[in-house]
Amino acid sequence: MALKWGAVVVAAVSVTLFTTANIIVGVLDTSEVPSAFNMATIAVASVGTVVAVLAEMYSRVNSRIAALAEFVAMRLNEVDAHTGDRNAGFVEGYLLSHGEEAGAIVPFAQRTGRQQDR
Repeated sequence: MALKWGAVVVAAVSVTLFTTANIIVGVLDTSEVPSAFNMATIAVASVGTVVAVLAEMYSRVNSRIAALAEFVAMRLNEVDAHTGDRNAGFVEGYLLSHGEEAGAIVPFAQRTGRQQDR
């Protein structure tokens, strides 16, 4: 926020300086304010305005992204709580129905018809 308000102050001071200098020189003297001064104050005011707008946009986008991240995290927690671990019940039920004893280990049979060397 300091960047935004600093840019607003710089732009306001630059516009005030531009206006005041041109009015004073126009009323008191028949000459004009140098164009380099006018261009510099207009450039500073323009840059200050652009920086202020970009700082405000950054702030808004940052708050929206934070809100979106919070929503996604909340939704994922809700889905996790609703779903649970469905496979855990299946595995526990399978193990309970087959008892505690270890199952027999059956080796794979040798396949015939395989080419050994290619």
